[in-house]
Amino acid sequence: MALSATSTGFDADIWQEFTAARNEPDWILELRRQAFELYQEKLAEPLDPEEYKRVDLRTFRPEKYALQPAGAAASTGELDTLMQDRGEFAGRVTHVDGHCTSSELSRELADKGVLFGDLATLLNEHRERLEPYFHTQAVDPSRDRFSAWHAAYWTGGTVLFVPRNVELDAPLYSLIGLQADGAADFSHTLIILEEGASATLLEETASFSPDTDGLHVGAVELIVAPGARLRYVQLQNWNEKVRHFAHQSGRVGRDSMLQWTVGGLGAKLAHIHQDVHLDGRGAHAEVNGVTFATDRQLLSYYTQQTHHQPDTRSDLLYKEVCRDKSRVIWRGMIKVDPDAQQTDGYQRNDALMLSRDARADAIPGLEIEADDVRCTHGATAGRVDEEQVFYAMGRGLSRYEAMHVIVEGFFAEIYDRIPVELVRETLSQAVERKLGIGD
Repeated sequence: MALSATSTGFDADIWQEFTAARNEPDWILELRRQAFELYQEKLAEPLDPEEYKRVDLRTFRPEKYALQPAGAAASTGELDTLMQDRGEFAGRVTHVDGHCTSSELSRELADKGVLFGDLATLLNEHRERLEPYFHTQAVDPSRDRFSAWHAAYWTGGTVLFVPRNVELDAPLYSLIGLQADGAADFSHTLIILEEGASATLLEETASFSPDTDGLHVGAVELIVAPGARLRYVQLQNWNEKVRHFAHQSGRVGRDSMLQWTVGGLGAKLAHIHQDVHLDGRGAHAEVNGVTFATDRQLLSYYTQQTHHQPDTRSDLLYKEVCRDKSRVIWRGMIKVDPDAQQTDGYQRNDALMLSRDARADAIPGLEIEADDVRCTHGATAGRVDEEQVFYAMGRGLSRYEAMHVIVEGFFAEIYDRIPVELVRETLSQAVERKLGIGD
């Protein structure tokens, strides 16, 4: 049974049509059924006001968007990407409108047991390896209506599995694209590193056209076993008509390291729920955020750093630039369990305003149940100093060049934390492009 190209909405009839078209094993269908029941229940419940009260959903109409049938993507046009052609990758996977269009992995890594490619395909082919991690440890489908919605309708996405003690020297690349007007994408990213493994995955979202409307309801699950090291980058680069919602969660084991970098550039409206759990003694997580909002964009983040075990460290630094009438919201929380002594937790949010009408809301918080910890937080916001602009222009720079230098300097602290040169260069190029919009 083929999914109709005109199917819209996400009610029971559409869910039945959607699942009938996918030809999936019974265990996946059962997970979808449970999630869809949750989704129907959550629709009748209010969203958490602490998380969503600053996110205006009054104009959001899910019925405007439709799941796209496989093979419906047109062959014309190219995705407006920032990273795709800038580096050498050991593997690549591309999804368009919720369907995998290409996937490749070097023979050397495949021979070592690395799995990388389309989630829907690999879940079916390698159930014994992937099922224990899929929607069981990181993202909870019962969290709210968006997480349940995703779990019921996920349409594919990227999976990376790295066996014990296997180290990947070259990065992998994942691209998620939207092409059809009104397309709904429910892609899912699942990364599993077994004990002692290491890997870097660079992921990017992009649109074919600046004019097409779209919806993304995604999930990211990062499982880092004891002694493993993961660097994960997600660059959100939709056009400014897409609505983007995602639940993202990382689980960091004993003596392991997660470096997680988030770039927020596109979308009309975006809300990210990001959790980091320090599950093992000596676990370390570093979270970096670079956001540049223009026009009337509204970009929202709800972050949590939860320390479950002793001697764990988390370090979150988000920096935002807001221009025109845009708005960025960040609500951060560090949680420390009673047994998590000797915790070192830090979170900071800095915002730079480039216009009088831009706005940034920063709300840091602490919930500490242990008595031998060091946890700190802070937030700053301010306008560009016109004296700095004048100083730079007095030395031969145009106003645009002066603003570029100031903004680059503002983001430099985060750039310095990222060891992957391609990511630093890409973020710098993205900032320059955003500065040019509307000039």
